[in-house]
Amino acid sequence: MSKTALLFAGQGAQVVGMGKDLAEKFASAKTWFDRANTALGYDLASICFNGPESELTKTENAQPGIFLASWIAFELLKEHLPSLGFEATAGLSLGEFTALAAAGAMNFEDGLRVVRQRGRFMQEACDATRGGMAAVIGLDEAPTRQVCAEAGVVLANLNCPGQLVISGESDKITKAVELAKAKGAKRAIALPVAGAYHSPLMAGARSKLLAELAKINISVPVVPVISNVTAQPHGAPDEIRARLVEQVTSSVLWEKSMRHLLAQGFTRFIELGPGTALSGFMKRIDKSAHLFNVSDAASLEATVKALSI
Repeated sequence: MSKTALLFAGQGAQVVGMGKDLAEKFASAKTWFDRANTALGYDLASICFNGPESELTKTENAQPGIFLASWIAFELLKEHLPSLGFEATAGLSLGEFTALAAAGAMNFEDGLRVVRQRGRFMQEACDATRGGMAAVIGLDEAPTRQVCAEAGVVLANLNCPGQLVISGESDKITKAVELAKAKGAKRAIALPVAGAYHSPLMAGARSKLLAELAKINISVPVVPVISNVTAQPHGAPDEIRARLVEQVTSSVLWEKSMRHLLAQGFTRFIELGPGTALSGFMKRIDKSAHLFNVSDAASLEATVKALSI
């Protein structure tokens, strides 16, 4: 029997217009957008639908916006395919919150509000530091770690073979990019981000996030949810809180997380939310995996049709 995992998008996947056609076509999707606006006290739906891009890409809007668009994709898939079962969830960085909500560990409104605050706290940490990130393409993990050690930066994301992201102080990232190229990277490019996510420069956000997480009810997930920090399933509620706080400054072990699921017999992966980055990573991790995604009305229809066979 095929085992199914749901994968939830992370920051960077945001795009102006996300969720708009779903809200126009499906009454339930519009209801979720309205619930989000009420929970947050501002019109997040309008920012998702209309931008401008400069507003949507602000961390405090991008994070709840992606959480919301991903959640709606999840709810619509369940609505249109009631027979669908899933045995695990995972999410990239902020997507881990959506993955936990989908597995029943937190409710929708709590997850949305915490993610909004997480975005604010991370933006404050960005504003207080001079950080940046860079993608390193075509260089293995070991030489990339050497680059990090020499430049004084850290490995932020281990996404898939040949696709790593480094993070740290801006001037050190510039140095690391040159070192990576010298060691044979096909490409090493600075990313257009507000700061050094998943690095020690985000430490200022940790205690604030812990305080927010302490305010909400967290339950044991009904299916395993893979932690970005450990690449293993989450444990008890207090452990979940600890891992979510730790995640802010820790490396995202995405490839290792996916290899854990593959080793557990998972063969079908459904990406929920804007973009198809996670499907792209999986193609480089295991070409035999069966991949589906739901980001808009067309991909919802195609996925429901394929999974109904």
